[in-house]
Amino acid sequence: MPNRLSQETSPTVATLDDLAKLANYSLMDTLNCDPDAKANGVDHAPRQVFAGHYVPVNPTPIKDPEYVAHSKTFFCELGFADSMAQLADFVRMFSGDISQVPAPMRNVGWACGYALSIYGTEYYQQCPFQTGNGYGDGRAVSVLEAVINGRRWEMQLKGGGRTPYCRGADGRAVLRSSVREFLAQEHMHALGVPTSRSLSLYVSKTEKVRRPWYSEGSRSQDPDMFISEAVAISTRVAPSFIRVGQLELFGRRARKKEHSKALEELEKIVLHLIDREYGDVIDKKLTTAEQVVLLAHEFRSRLTSLVANWIRVGYCQGNFNSDNCAAGGFTLDYGPFGFCDEFNPRYQPWTGGGHHFSFLNQPEAAERNFHMFWTALRPLLTSHQDCLRQFDEIRNDFPKVMQSHMERMWAAKLGLGTFHAALFSELETLMVQTPVDYTIFFRELSTVPNDIGPLKKSFYNDREGMDNRWSDWLTKWKSLIGCASTTDANAAPTHSREELSRQMKLVNPKYSLREWFVVPAYQQATAGNYALVLELQQVMTQPYAEQSKDVEGKYYRLKPSEFFKVGGLSYVSCSS
Repeated sequence: MPNRLSQETSPTVATLDDLAKLANYSLMDTLNCDPDAKANGVDHAPRQVFAGHYVPVNPTPIKDPEYVAHSKTFFCELGFADSMAQLADFVRMFSGDISQVPAPMRNVGWACGYALSIYGTEYYQQCPFQTGNGYGDGRAVSVLEAVINGRRWEMQLKGGGRTPYCRGADGRAVLRSSVREFLAQEHMHALGVPTSRSLSLYVSKTEKVRRPWYSEGSRSQDPDMFISEAVAISTRVAPSFIRVGQLELFGRRARKKEHSKALEELEKIVLHLIDREYGDVIDKKLTTAEQVVLLAHEFRSRLTSLVANWIRVGYCQGNFNSDNCAAGGFTLDYGPFGFCDEFNPRYQPWTGGGHHFSFLNQPEAAERNFHMFWTALRPLLTSHQDCLRQFDEIRNDFPKVMQSHMERMWAAKLGLGTFHAALFSELETLMVQTPVDYTIFFRELSTVPNDIGPLKKSFYNDREGMDNRWSDWLTKWKSLIGCASTTDANAAPTHSREELSRQMKLVNPKYSLREWFVVPAYQQATAGNYALVLELQQVMTQPYAEQSKDVEGKYYRLKPSEFFKVGGLSYVSCSS
């Protein structure tokens, strides 16, 4: 959770002037600026950044911004008045123009560099200079840090224009990808999964860019055409945007002694991370080495819990590189993500992701990212052998901790007090062979049915010979949950069916943000109609609620057969 700071609860923030009073720029005030940077933030061409933690950079405003949506939930949490989202100066700032912000806000934002690891292997070739010094926030520009109701938040414009890390691209995000990220962050928060948050979404009425995309009904793995799309800026908010890849960048520089301050810069970014993300659980009076050990323990706990939660709700990150792994232990960067429809352990919404980032391989991918975190921080412990030993033990125990979180998660989804490996193994086989809709199956199981009738609502194929196997499994399951003898008046279940059902429904959501719901929403939004975006926002911020019959009929159903294996609906090649 975000670090709580000692500050009185702020009154309702109704204007940008009210928000300006809460500004507090810890990153720029305590970390090192790129020594080659331009203080005025006019720094938009690709270049190497050799040192420093951040580059001052001005976002590039989108032209003629129009309001699309804001997060009413998050506005309420922050104490923001809903009306503020459409005030001219708020729209101007969060569509990229910070030239006129009220003091003490600053009219220069910042971008950060990071390194890239893919599944535990260091890469340099994605950097245009082949050195690792040109990879980082290519189109994400942070514009504000503020302490609001005792919590520090950083606000970052996604699609805010070019930075030194843009690698020759235009620095823009399009409405399509912006709608996806805005809705996904709202949905994940409502699901109880740690995530960056959505603040606002604005689209340009006149500015467009060309992007590769799929023609209607295309079954090509790669986009087969170029389309012109409206640019948009969504503002995402988090306690910080420090990534494992960011720590890696400074760890690599320290390891290779790339400059005289390399080890110092690694220590500063790690202590800054602790202050921003772990200040409530790590005592800053401890030595750096002791703090690093506690950080590793806490981050391991958060990361393993996060990934178990992803799998609980059917989420696949798609591209879980180290630069898409938040060091605060929450979900970050909704690019080629997806929520699975048909259960498949190898479900992968990104055509470039492969098996290593697929649905049930995410625990292993998390371990690889944790390994890179561990590698990055080891230079800080070389002269502290006792701390180094503890640090290495934390790394070595990652698989055991991950497995424990996974087993507790599966037990909770099944309404069991403890994980039952044989029961789960048989269920996994049945779910694949049938196959079943992941969300609908577990929600129907949460009704604690007498027979398999309700479960068959989730079946994509009602194959001959499967009913008996499903019935046998259901009988075993009910014997374990204490509800086997539902027709025996003398039976004494360990708890009531109603209570078990209630508990399971708190774990197994009814509604999931499936891509085939999102596509028509962003297609309509392209034509200036935001009604479906707002409808999805309303439905998907109540994922555990039963909601109305109309909502159920529209959003609690199997994926239509014609949508399978269609580009942009079942998979994507990129995010833009």
